[in-house]
Amino acid sequence: MKNVLTVAGKEIQEGLRNRWVLATTVLLAALALTLTFLGSAPTGNVGAKPLDVVIVSLSSLTIFLVPLIALLIAHDAIVGEAERGTLLLLLSYPVGRWQVILGKFVGHLAILAVATIVGYGAAAVALAATGVAIGIQSWLAFLSMILSSILLGAVFVSLGYLVSALAGERGTAGGIAIGIWLLFVLIYDMAMLGLLVVDQGRIITAGLLNVLLLLNPTDVYRLLNIGSGGAGAVSGMGGIAQNFALSPAALAAALVAWTLLPLTAAALVFSRREL
Repeated sequence: MKNVLTVAGKEIQEGLRNRWVLATTVLLAALALTLTFLGSAPTGNVGAKPLDVVIVSLSSLTIFLVPLIALLIAHDAIVGEAERGTLLLLLSYPVGRWQVILGKFVGHLAILAVATIVGYGAAAVALAATGVAIGIQSWLAFLSMILSSILLGAVFVSLGYLVSALAGERGTAGGIAIGIWLLFVLIYDMAMLGLLVVDQGRIITAGLLNVLLLLNPTDVYRLLNIGSGGAGAVSGMGGIAQNFALSPAALAAALVAWTLLPLTAAALVFSRREL
C-alpha cells in the first residue's frame, strides 16, 4: 500500500505542476456556475425545484466533459512515460507493475475528485446563497450526482490506462482515447436511437434495451442521475427509468464493474509489456 500511495502522490504532484488540478477545477466551476444561474432561472414557471434543474444541467455537462478530461489525463500514463524513459526508472525501484497502475489510478482519480467536488460544490453553494429553499431530498440527489460523476471519471481513467498499456506510441493512444470518447458519448446513443426507430419494437424488447444501456457507462450514469425523482421529471427520462429493471444501487455497481474490468485488463497487459 505504501508503494501505491507513493506513486499516487507522484501523479498528484505532476498534476499540480502541469496545472491539471487547477485547470479542471476552474473549468468545471465556471461551467457549473453558468449552468446553475442560467438553468435555474425558469424554474418558477415550470414548478421544478431549482436544485433538480441544476442536477440535470450538471449531469449533462458531466457526460460530455468528465470522460474527456479523464481520458486526456490517463491516455499517456504508460506509453507516455515509456517514451520519456521515466517508466524504466520508476520500475527500477522495488515496486510492482500492478502497484504502478493502481497508484496512478488513485492519483488521477484524486485529481478528478477534487476538481468535481470543488467545481460542482461551488455551484451548489452559490445557489444556496441566493436564499432559494432546497429540500433534503434535493441535497441527497446532488451529493449522489457528485459521487457518481467521480465514478464515471474513474471508468474513463481505467479505459485510458487500458489504451495506454496497449498503444505503442503516445499519438496513437491519444487518437484511440478520442475515439473512445466519441463512441460512448456521441455515436453509441445516436446509433441506438436510429436502431430503435427502425426496429419499431419488433426485435429490441425492454430487456434487450436494458442490456444495451448497460453497455454504455454514460447511459448508466444518465439513468442514475436524471432518470428518477425530480430530475427525471425535468429531464423527461422518468418514463425510461420506470421501465428499467435495475435499481440505483445496481446502476452504481455497473459503473464500479466498468471501472474494475478495464483497470484489471490494463494491469494484465502492462505486466506483459516489454519496455
